[in-house]
Amino acid sequence: MGRDRHAPEAPRDLTALFDPASVAVVGASDDPAKYGHAVASQALRAPDRRPVHLVNRRGGTVLGRTAATSLAAIGEPVDLVVISVPGAGFEAAVDDALACGARAIVGITAGFAEAGPAGLARQRAVAERVRAAGAVLVGPNCLGIADNTTELYLASDRFAPGGVALLSQSGNLALELQLRGAPHGLGFSRFVSLGNQADVTLVDLVEDCARHEATSVIAVYAEDFGDGRAFAAAAAAAGKPVVLLTAGRGTASARSARSHTGALTTSADVVAAACRDAGVELVRTPREMTVVLAGLSAAAGGRRAAHERQPAGGRRTAVFTDGGGHGAVAADAAEDAGLGVPELGGAVQDRLRTVLWEQSAVGNPVDLAGMGEQNPLSYAATVAELLAAEDVDAVLMTGYFGGYAAAGGGLGSGPAGGSVLAEGETRAAKEIVAHLAVTPKPLVVQSMYPRSPSCRVLAGAGVPVFAATEDAARALAAMTGRAAAPAPGIAPLPAPAVPLGDPGYHGVRALLAAAGVPFPAAREVTDEAGLLAAAAEFEGPYVLKALHLLHKSDAGGVALRLPDRAALLAAYREMRVRLGAAAYSVEAMADLSDGVELIVGVDRDPRFGPVAMVGLGGVLTETLRDVAFALAPVPAGRAADLLRGLRAGALLDGVRGRPAVDVAAAADVIERITEVAAAHPEISELEVNPLLVRPDGALALDARAVLG
Repeated sequence: MGRDRHAPEAPRDLTALFDPASVAVVGASDDPAKYGHAVASQALRAPDRRPVHLVNRRGGTVLGRTAATSLAAIGEPVDLVVISVPGAGFEAAVDDALACGARAIVGITAGFAEAGPAGLARQRAVAERVRAAGAVLVGPNCLGIADNTTELYLASDRFAPGGVALLSQSGNLALELQLRGAPHGLGFSRFVSLGNQADVTLVDLVEDCARHEATSVIAVYAEDFGDGRAFAAAAAAAGKPVVLLTAGRGTASARSARSHTGALTTSADVVAAACRDAGVELVRTPREMTVVLAGLSAAAGGRRAAHERQPAGGRRTAVFTDGGGHGAVAADAAEDAGLGVPELGGAVQDRLRTVLWEQSAVGNPVDLAGMGEQNPLSYAATVAELLAAEDVDAVLMTGYFGGYAAAGGGLGSGPAGGSVLAEGETRAAKEIVAHLAVTPKPLVVQSMYPRSPSCRVLAGAGVPVFAATEDAARALAAMTGRAAAPAPGIAPLPAPAVPLGDPGYHGVRALLAAAGVPFPAAREVTDEAGLLAAAAEFEGPYVLKALHLLHKSDAGGVALRLPDRAALLAAYREMRVRLGAAAYSVEAMADLSDGVELIVGVDRDPRFGPVAMVGLGGVLTETLRDVAFALAPVPAGRAADLLRGLRAGALLDGVRGRPAVDVAAAADVIERITEVAAAHPEISELEVNPLLVRPDGALALDARAVLG
């Protein structure tokens, strides 16, 4: 069920879903092969928190408890009903649940929208009945829910308690995340299997988890966003981190694109743009999701421990090691993850020299150069200086730390005794934790021995510890990203405008010109008399374009720099013979000197709505593929950021003697174009290519629209 994108709904009350007064499991069973058995077993884990009723149409006992033959036979209202019955009986079970006063229903039963059109029709009818009764429905075709904060256990598996709310369309993936997260101490406040989202949607759940005090991070696995734009807006407004793992990001649109914009826009671009605009951490694998969740959970715990003092709001990272190789690899990994590894300032280097020996490197990476083996406490002393440094926002410690405690001395075993180094390393870990309490900044550790006692001291205090360098860098990037680079946000969609009546070239020009997009003078002509009359209205040089061709330049339907009327007439006659177009456009030739050609397009995605693309334009757009994406409409300030973020963004500021162009003017035009596209849902593709931006302003030189 969709939302009105122009009038956001009030947040739904999901209290009965996550903290019901009572629960009934319809389809409860003693048969371990049935899902009703697993859910009933979990529901009975907290029998004293709320009444739990088991319903089986045969009656008798289930799991040692007397089972009611129906919901009505319970004899009292039930707040939340879990339905795990064969598909043919689902609708009747829903009606029974509503009749007994249920305010929330969890539909385990499958065979609805995922089974085809008939199943979808049944699903919609059920959802309408539930909403009409003022209740909420999760599913159908879901695997249950759990809320550790209210002792509500209605899924087949246990989830360790913690601060992550997990919203997933895959039960097995949820289990994998739990297994992967256990070594990092990750726990879950809530788990919801999304199912078919017939009523309660991903958006509803993100909004509710954003208000849930015990949830610090929201993790999402979704294959179907429903209203993707509403999801992005909800994530942007959540006020806490949202991490997304999704499938099918790299699949190009199945629709045959008729513009450069449509041809260049893939599902991956759209999802990445939406996540970036909303501040969502987009991950590619369950392993990466676990890494990011570990980092974000540690950051949340650090803020609580520091009484909500925010960590440094930057990404200047000090890489710290006791071995040059590890330091170099970690520095590369940090930069690959978007972190900066700048040389430390002179004052910081001087302070580091007071705690390190002469051969230690203090520039960045900071390398103990063997001092750790002589004095494990040098790890703690160095971390203390790095945390205290004003030009350090975060620390990545990498390499051998943990090895002495793990191996009873490791490289340091010998006359000095391995136990001495092991004890020193564990003490160093405790001192690092103490320094973090005083100066809370993001700290992540990569160790060859992540399960060692000293590393467990760090992990137990909330410091993420990883075996892989790239994992440590990715976690640190997630921990610092929100503070260092606030998300642009999601601009609201404008109210729909009067539909475009003329989708032809001049009709699209008129639509954009009315919104303030500047164009050269132009006239549409169909014969020689009209051609000469148009030429008399403005001075040459002229441009002649054959209309109603998909790609005019590729077809030889554009003639530039026609100096006078005679040249214009000759080009017209030649083009008519060769192309046979019925109509042409005569235009004033723009001054291309000192200009940069851009492309501005908007493609309407079925999940996320209008998506804007900006980049280098002209005939080589698809060859260069130097483009950026954002959800439309795009405010001018955001448009300027997108332009400067292009690979060739330096061209805009002037190179090799060329003057800088008016980026502000181009950004203003981009805002106007994307506003128009967003206000016209009947337009599936809108494109201006090229948009000429010069030192003295911007001018749209061509435009096209494709109606959906």
